[in-house]
Amino acid sequence: MGLITEGAIVLDCSNPEELAQFYLKLLDAEPCPDTSGSRTDIQVPSGLRMGFRLDLNATPPSWPRPEDSLQAHVDFLVGSGDLDEVERHIVALGGTPIQTSGRGGPTEARLFSDPAGHSFTVRASLRHSPKAG
Repeated sequence: MGLITEGAIVLDCSNPEELAQFYLKLLDAEPCPDTSGSRTDIQVPSGLRMGFRLDLNATPPSWPRPEDSLQAHVDFLVGSGDLDEVERHIVALGGTPIQTSGRGGPTEARLFSDPAGHSFTVRASLRHSPKAG
């Protein structure tokens, strides 16, 4: 039996409560009751836990510069037909598209930044859209 019972993705930012609100709404999550003044945690229905830690000197990461290559990156999975709807939702919440396809129609993955500048990708779940061939 392992000693570690759960984990969390923790993002440093200058305003943990504000960034937690973005992800609460994006992921339909719930706030965790065991947060502190310098950290706010949320729990996603799928079991994912995210934390947002106060760092008064936080600067937005910039992707894809090589000096930032050790940053964390988060992927979220959606159904293949939901990418356009999810993109509109992210932008409405204050997220910013970083890289989207120039082609018409849905793409397999889209890169965004949250309001604090952390990058994340929304990908079409292979469970919902298996590749042919």
